Amino acid sequence: MSLFHLILIALIQGITEFLPVSSSGHLILLPNLTGFGDQGLAIDVAVHVGSLGAVILYFWDDVRRALRGIPGLLRWQIDSQDTWLALCLVIATVPVVIAGLILKLTGLDSAMRSVAVVGWAMIIFGLVLYWADQKGGVEKTAGRWGLKDALVMGLWQAIALIPGTSRSGITISAARYLGYDRRDAARLAMLMSIPTIIASGVLLGIDAVGSADAQFWRDGAIAAALSFVAAFLALVLMMRLLRSVSYTPYVIYRIALGLILLWVAYT
Repeated sequence: MSLFHLILIALIQGITEFLPVSSSGHLILLPNLTGFGDQGLAIDVAVHVGSLGAVILYFWDDVRRALRGIPGLLRWQIDSQDTWLALCLVIATVPVVIAGLILKLTGLDSAMRSVAVVGWAMIIFGLVLYWADQKGGVEKTAGRWGLKDALVMGLWQAIALIPGTSRSGITISAARYLGYDRRDAARLAMLMSIPTIIASGVLLGIDAVGSADAQFWRDGAIAAALSFVAAFLALVLMMRLLRSVSYTPYVIYRIALGLILLWVAYT
C-alpha cells in the first residue's frame, strides 16, 4: 500500500471517527469512489486503534474514573461514582456487541457495505440528529448518567452498525433526545466509543493478525499514528465548537453527501 493511500485512510478515519458524519461510511466510500483498492481489514483495525488512543487521551479523567471502578464492578460492589460509570459503560456496550456478532455470523455486515446504503443512512440519520438536537432538552448532566439512559443509548448505538449511520452521531442523537446538553451528549458518546472500539478491534484483530507480516506492521503503525493525531485534533475542534454551534452544520454535510452518493449509486 502506498504512503499516500495510508495517509488518506488515516486522515479520513481520524477526522470522521468522532464527528457525527460516519467514519465507516467514508472508509467504504474511498475504494468505491477513488479507484483505490480496499484498504483491508488490517488497516481498518490500525486506524481504529489510533482513534481509540486519541479519545482515551482527550477524556483521560473520565477514563481513569471508569478504570478505578472496574475492581468494584467485578466484586459487584456498586458503591462509588467510579464503579457506577464503569457499569453504565458496560450496559451501553452490550447491545452493539450482540448485534455486531449477529451481523458478522450472518454475513449481513458485508452485504450492507454499498454506496446506496451509506447514502440513505447519511440522509436518514442526519435528519434524526437534527430532530433530536432541536427537540432535546438540557435538564440532564453526564455526571448523573443512569442505567436506563445507558441502555437506551446502547440500543441506539447498535444502529450504527449500518454503514453511514455514524456511531457518534446516533449516540449523540440518543443523548440529546434523552435531555443531555450538546457537550455532555458528545462526552457520553465519546466515552461509549472506547469499549465499543475495543470490542470491534478485538473481533476484527483476531482475523487481521492471523495474516500479518512485516509490511502489515509497518503500514499499521503509520496508519495508527496518523489516525491518532487527526482524531485528537478533530475532538478538540468539535468540543470547542459545541460551546457556540449546534450539530446543524454536520447535518447539512450529511444530507449533501448522501444526495451525491445516491446519485452515484443509482446512475
